[in-house]
Amino acid sequence: MLATPQVQKEIQRRRTFAIISHPDAGKTTLTEKLLYHGGVIHETGEVKGKQGTKAVTSDWMAMEREKGISITSSVMTFDFEGLRVNLLDTPGHKDFSEDTYRVLMAVDSACMLIDVAKGVEERTKKLYEVCRLRKVPIFTFVNKLDREGKDPLTLIDEVEKTLNMQCYPVTWPLGIGQRFRGIYNRLTKEIWVYDQRREEVEDYKIIPFEKGKDDQILYQYLDKESADQVLEELDLIEGALPPFDVNEFLNGTISPVTFGSAKQNFGVDTFLKFFTQYAPGPQARHTKDDREIDPCDANFTGFVFKIQANMDKRHRDRIAFIRICSGKFERGMKVKHSRHDKELRLSYASQFVAADKETVDDAYAGDIVGVGDTGNFAIGDCVFASGKVHFEDIPKFAPELFGRLSVRDALKRQKMQEALNHLSEEGAIQLFIDPIVGPQDPIIGAVGELQFEVLLRRLQDEYNLEVKLNRLPYGVARWPRTAEGKPVAELKGGANMFRDLQDNPVVLVNQEWDLNWLKRENPTVEFQTSISRAR
Repeated sequence: MLATPQVQKEIQRRRTFAIISHPDAGKTTLTEKLLYHGGVIHETGEVKGKQGTKAVTSDWMAMEREKGISITSSVMTFDFEGLRVNLLDTPGHKDFSEDTYRVLMAVDSACMLIDVAKGVEERTKKLYEVCRLRKVPIFTFVNKLDREGKDPLTLIDEVEKTLNMQCYPVTWPLGIGQRFRGIYNRLTKEIWVYDQRREEVEDYKIIPFEKGKDDQILYQYLDKESADQVLEELDLIEGALPPFDVNEFLNGTISPVTFGSAKQNFGVDTFLKFFTQYAPGPQARHTKDDREIDPCDANFTGFVFKIQANMDKRHRDRIAFIRICSGKFERGMKVKHSRHDKELRLSYASQFVAADKETVDDAYAGDIVGVGDTGNFAIGDCVFASGKVHFEDIPKFAPELFGRLSVRDALKRQKMQEALNHLSEEGAIQLFIDPIVGPQDPIIGAVGELQFEVLLRRLQDEYNLEVKLNRLPYGVARWPRTAEGKPVAELKGGANMFRDLQDNPVVLVNQEWDLNWLKRENPTVEFQTSISRAR
């Protein structure tokens, strides 16, 4: 049964997307400027702010502000031109790729950010592959045009060849680096001209421009060499490209490209207007029993894609972030929990601008809500008002670094175990239990070095625990399974067998050579690099 017309209208005005990029491409800066244009903040912060400057809104952890990088994904909600936009800022660093993967399961489109000087980087490729796998439509924003970089034709050719994706330039830069003077909007037939030294963000000119008829206008604002180059580039792309086809964008055949400078706050509003015009609304979601849940269905459904503890250290809070897939959410409503098979009341709910949250009474399909959690939820859990709904599983991936923690004060050992359990439920780390030793001394698995650094810092800041990390020689973790997907608890070849927190058998070995030995000794066993979080 479909929801009421009023609820359907609210659902259809939702737009939920993530910004993804290689580290240092300017992702958090772009997020700030989008929030500025959405009217949420009235002063934009610098990511690496000098003393006295405003810190960025989306980086709320102290460590994020010190390092100038996003360590955890954050959720921001704002209104723009009649739409409710849910923006998810993702970690750029590869050590937090699992967090980014979970975010991409919760959005309907993504904006891929590319540095004009560096082009397509390794992390960009991997993120694009995840989007392709999940069939997420991708916008592309080429950033830092106020710095010297690759010419736009070379850059677009690189994107198309490296990512095997056709680009469709929506805007075109007027110069690059010190000569960057604005953009040409191919759809509206206008040039937007500005001065990099301007004092006011809104200080720019919009001039109607028709190629072939108004060419001389460019020479009024650009030097001759730059104007000649822009006209030559426009000749090439205007002659080669058909009109923009929104269906090709939605099915992932093409990616619309816009150019600008997030730091200079130029081209960002153009991207945002294009986004609100063409971004898809909430999409139907597949269930494990091969059903499709219509977002306008009256039955409320959703899934937990992120858990964050201690956003407010004073209250030891724990928030479960739920992507609403269908229907309407109402604060205080009763829902069924897929894993526990019991009824819960969602009495405390909020929406966010990073760590700043406000109580929300109702929300709709496409929205992200944070609900207060006392330990009921885990990543991948589904909730629904009626029936039984299990959305696709959210996987966890094999870590590559391993260690154990020791705490000086033996009386704090229990507290350390509780803290590790909290952080593993967030997905920040993974814990592996030695069946002989038991859960009191787990092995900690991390994808990369920065995860360990964040772990130690959070244990100190949030739990007042001074701990020492003792590295272990393991370098490979795999979940042994039969061809039918059943767990394998015993292996030939003298493997070190452990259990994860869902009681799945895990084998830890020192290097790939040891894994290949196990594969030869156990030819019928599949050693999986990822596994469902379902319990």
